[in-house]
Amino acid sequence: MPSHCNRKTHSLVAKAAELAFAVPQVVAHRVTRMAIAGSTPSARDRKEFQRMSAEKAAAFSESWNAMTLQAFRAHQALAASFLRSFWSPSLNRPSASAVAAQLQSAALDVLSKGIAPVHRKAVANAKRLARTKLR
Repeated sequence: MPSHCNRKTHSLVAKAAELAFAVPQVVAHRVTRMAIAGSTPSARDRKEFQRMSAEKAAAFSESWNAMTLQAFRAHQALAASFLRSFWSPSLNRPSASAVAAQLQSAALDVLSKGIAPVHRKAVANAKRLARTKLR
């Protein structure tokens, strides 16, 4: 496997691990805040609860848009590569392993683009909420 795929894989794994640690921290803080707030949340609590919903929607929307755009780019590159092999049969055709590496790289790029916005928000929220007091 080419080294750039290894770097992409390691980066994706690192982001997934950071996300796996940040999300439970954020959820625990917010659920605790909801439990403490009860039926009469303070203005600060209402602001945080509203922010929570808006950030989720924005991050997932950004994620899907980034993944769609990256998948489109990957599709164009793969289609161009495929068509080049038919238009220029005299040139060396890519091996099966080269095509597999190209597909793997494209998939890693799509996943990386998709996880980035969610990772960025969750990690930022974990840091921000760790500094705030519940009451």
